[in-house]
Amino acid sequence: MTEDTAYMERALELAAMARGRTSPNPLVGAVVVRDGEIVGEGYHQKAGTPHAEIHALRQAGDKAKNAVLYVTLEPCCHYGRTPPCTDAIIRAGIKKVVIAVKDPNPLVAGKGIKALKDAGIDVSLGMLEAKARGLNEAFFKYIVEKRPFVTLKAAMTLDGKIATSNGDSKWITGEEARAYVHRLRAENDAIMVGIGTVFADDPLLTVRLTGEDKKPLRLVVDSSLRIPLTSRLVRTAREVPTVVAAVKGKCQAEKKEKLASAGVEVWELPEENGRVSLYSLLDELGKRDVVSVLLEGGSTLNFSALAAGIIDKFIFFFAPKIIGGKSAPGPFGGTGINLLNDAVELTELSWERIGADLMLVCYPAKPAEE
Repeated sequence: MTEDTAYMERALELAAMARGRTSPNPLVGAVVVRDGEIVGEGYHQKAGTPHAEIHALRQAGDKAKNAVLYVTLEPCCHYGRTPPCTDAIIRAGIKKVVIAVKDPNPLVAGKGIKALKDAGIDVSLGMLEAKARGLNEAFFKYIVEKRPFVTLKAAMTLDGKIATSNGDSKWITGEEARAYVHRLRAENDAIMVGIGTVFADDPLLTVRLTGEDKKPLRLVVDSSLRIPLTSRLVRTAREVPTVVAAVKGKCQAEKKEKLASAGVEVWELPEENGRVSLYSLLDELGKRDVVSVLLEGGSTLNFSALAAGIIDKFIFFFAPKIIGGKSAPGPFGGTGINLLNDAVELTELSWERIGADLMLVCYPAKPAEE
């Protein structure tokens, strides 16, 4: 590993420290290096607060003059909730900026690089670009498509069961894997389940980690607005933001009013095949600056999402257990896929051991270009 690469690795490490806290902004880290020594570091800590470059330049102080700045995303050049970072970089006297990846935001998208070059600063682009894109995979999708990045999480036994034949599912995985899921919740803007999961598990869908106060939006896909008023989601809706997505025209006014009085927001959306259109749901989430969604559904919603092609990433936990049983559900139900040639192929597989369980992270393969 070269020194340049090591500095960018450090910037990426810094950026990742704010996972789940910067939305709808990206994760960004910055390192200022002069004469082979790191003189300033910083990362974007929360939306609306100073960007990574500002923190790093402040720490560097006068040592920023004639130094090199390593930053994981193209510096901004526009006024938003904070001033342009390019102006601060130019004023600090930085002689070179090494950027991992260009910002897809149309307000930036090369304009930040141009501003730096016009000021006589040497600019290098593309160092560890794949890692930088991966770090901000949700942000990149949201900016380009105006829809959130959807990660499906499912826990199952080695024979692919998410519950026994009589519905018992607590707990398939061990404590370490369950704690990891809570970290995933904290890193996402919303947690989505179907009404079947509400009936079966009466979940809270909250983040339960020591010292963590993140409260992601809780989202229930409930086409006919059947959610019980006595459910834990409804009873805690005043403490944690909660939305129920139903089909327009299928909501009883009285039920909707009772949910509203409990603090639940009801979204009436177009239908597709008699159920909430998941495309319309993602569009609505995008309008509300929801950048990332963790799908923790049961087999019905999971397959609907799979068939609709809205899943961007899969995280599967496999417990060293076997349940068996023809009627014991797997992670994907619905009508299924009839032809093996039409099966959803997965790529970029990576395995990790979490306690006694195995975690598989993968992505749907992109269709071949015609």
